[in-house]
Amino acid sequence: MKLLVVDDDADMLAVVSFALRQAGFPVVTANSFGTGLHGFRTELPDLTILDINLPGGSGFELCGAIRKESSAPIMMLTARGDEADLVRALELGADDYLTKPFSPRTLVARVKALLRRAGHEASSPTRAGELSLQTDLLLLRIADREIRITPLESRLLQLLLANAGEVVHTDRLLAHVWGHRGGGDRALLKQLVHRLRHKIGDDPEQPRWLSTIPSVGYMLRVTR
Repeated sequence: MKLLVVDDDADMLAVVSFALRQAGFPVVTANSFGTGLHGFRTELPDLTILDINLPGGSGFELCGAIRKESSAPIMMLTARGDEADLVRALELGADDYLTKPFSPRTLVARVKALLRRAGHEASSPTRAGELSLQTDLLLLRIADREIRITPLESRLLQLLLANAGEVVHTDRLLAHVWGHRGGGDRALLKQLVHRLRHKIGDDPEQPRWLSTIPSVGYMLRVTR
């Protein structure tokens, strides 16, 4: 599951992205009509959050363009609370409308509600072999063990579990964990993998679950 947030206000973009990532959602960001549309087409998010005032075209125009290509939920996020704006957003295909200022808890609750209505159950665990990940609870189960994990560890495992038994390239993991324009780098990813291995009790020399593929990426081994 992945969310796209489009806002030209760098501070607001950081606040919204942080709140969603803390809730366990992978987030990619954009700051204009053009980068937002490109991000939607390349990242294929499960939900998009749009500001109305964007360089290169309005959030209304971007909403309409996205709706022509996808039925994924769209939330308009703006400081403008006029009824005319709300009606226009809904007529263009938006599913919800949140006016600034707002609380992060309200934002996350509304996002989860939209995802549920779209058929994405946040509580449904992702499984591969004896591993089961519940992203909303930040909980990893290995057989009969329950392991508490961080949001970053959850996003890392989410992609690895979805591609269990296959090598996931480092660049793809960086984009998924820290966002398309995020601050992740290979050293941070290496440290994240190291902490996760320690937490689950995996031996890097003879890994049971998480293998490093030199110069390529990482692979989650499927065990029964």
